Amino acid sequence: MSERRVAMPERALATQPAKEKKEVTPVGFAELKHVLNRVEETYDSIARRAFELFEDSGRTFGHDLEDWFQAEAEVVHPIHINVFESGEALTVQAEVPGFSAKELAVSVEPRRLTITGKREVKAERRTEKTIYSERCADRILRVVELPAEVDTAKVTATLKDGVLEFTMPKAAGAKKVRLEPTVA
Repeated sequence: MSERRVAMPERALATQPAKEKKEVTPVGFAELKHVLNRVEETYDSIARRAFELFEDSGRTFGHDLEDWFQAEAEVVHPIHINVFESGEALTVQAEVPGFSAKELAVSVEPRRLTITGKREVKAERRTEKTIYSERCADRILRVVELPAEVDTAKVTATLKDGVLEFTMPKAAGAKKVRLEPTVA
């Protein structure tokens, strides 16, 4: 067999559009590891919350997918928060629209704030022949890792216009102190 080679004229090569080189920034191993760790943490949080929902329902089987989706909604779409730090205290604002103070539960640890809430929404519609009734539970969960230790005995919380605001004085050992070295 003989090979047949076809030469392309120079003009034909010149009329083809030149491919632009795009600079691609490679993702560093540390960044990738961080992303994968966050995915794993999120998955673990969803699994823990789904199991809590399973336990809350009296360990009733057959609702595992429903529990998983509820847990996913709580973990992946958490309460929106703002954290502010001053020299003496931390202020945390959490958006909890539609929840009353009775429907919220809060726990404070020296470096962690946990906000949970549950409310039942009931909708009913009646016509001559049909009654439509639906209940659903709206649940929220947010765990906030605090940037400094707080004095848990002095934490205050207020709920106003759907915003839950915490004022958390820093613990005595958590305050920044500026030291000047002395010559020995």
